[in-house]
Amino acid sequence: MAIITGIQPRVLVRASGGPRYAVALAVDALGTGLLRPFLLLYGVTVLRLSASVTGIAMTVGVVVGLVCMPAVGRWLDRGARSTVVAASMLVRVLGVALLLAAPAGNVWLFAAAALFLGIGNQAWPAAHAALVATVAHGRERDAALAGGRALRNAGLGAGALLATACLAGGATALQMSAAVTGLAYLAAAALAWSVHVRAHPAPAAAEDRDRDDEPAPRMRALLAANVVYVFCLNVPEIALPLVLVTQMHASPVWSAAIFVANTVLVVALQVPVTVLMSRLPRRTVPAIAGVVLTASYLGFLAATSLGDGWGAPAVAAVSVVCTLGEIIYAGSATALVTVLAPAHLLGRALARFQLSTGFGLAVSPAVITALASHGPAALWGGLAAATLLSASAVAR
Repeated sequence: MAIITGIQPRVLVRASGGPRYAVALAVDALGTGLLRPFLLLYGVTVLRLSASVTGIAMTVGVVVGLVCMPAVGRWLDRGARSTVVAASMLVRVLGVALLLAAPAGNVWLFAAAALFLGIGNQAWPAAHAALVATVAHGRERDAALAGGRALRNAGLGAGALLATACLAGGATALQMSAAVTGLAYLAAAALAWSVHVRAHPAPAAAEDRDRDDEPAPRMRALLAANVVYVFCLNVPEIALPLVLVTQMHASPVWSAAIFVANTVLVVALQVPVTVLMSRLPRRTVPAIAGVVLTASYLGFLAATSLGDGWGAPAVAAVSVVCTLGEIIYAGSATALVTVLAPAHLLGRALARFQLSTGFGLAVSPAVITALASHGPAALWGGLAAATLLSASAVAR
């Protein structure tokens, strides 16, 4: 079994698509961080829409964006790589343009903008993973995917910090952030397209027609487990603020500190942890991640019983364990899909995986809030049981 014996930055950048592609990822993530966390606020503050209408439009945009994934998968299976990445960025430029053009009170243009932003956000992960899988192989591919995730989180965090600093400017500052986001997407698309990565050899036209009818790998256990695993991505953003502020009556500062710590840990540890996990069989790593996440959920359950004095610090401490589980899973899941899928069906396999990820992210806020309304035992016990069951399914 091949393992990664060290982290060489130049090798990692080359395996991730090269320096220009790395810059494209950074610029794209920075632009996304400027707008994505504040899109709801843009609808409410700039366009003067109600919070409920804005939230529904954003949700519809994300869900409908998932519908494009089968087409993205087939496009990737025809050999396209950097072109699909660039397209996922360009479609978000259109979304930002619609956002800037929308007059106050116009929910339809905002919904259209959310749709195009959703399409780009859903298409990008599969396209990026396919590109990395084309230029990197073996465990080097795992490290390259992990490096891309760390770089993206760093860009998202930096963009969010810049946008937060500009929020004092009100609606005008939000519009400027959106405009900068559009320019960032445009620059990132140009850089990504200039890499000119394509899967070779490209299949013949006759084979294309035959392969268009070939079903994607099912991977039922992994896809079903992934829906549950991705709940951990919304724990720092939704579950913990909900528990800390509304149930434990702790200061919102704790929620903010946990979110920042999560981002910093992902940036710092994603690659080293992925390198360390390369010593284990591929199916074992997601199972370990499930066990770690389950332990963290049970830790949250115990922490919430400590009361107002020690409860919030205990939750913050356990959140580090949860982030570690997230890091282990994120560094192994997509790489496992690229290994399980036949080369000519890689795009469709990654598209199915992104569909399960997007579905999990879409339903998790509703599920988390519904469970939380029944108390900590229902929330953390339910998440722990579902994650442990998923871990056992992946291990088998």
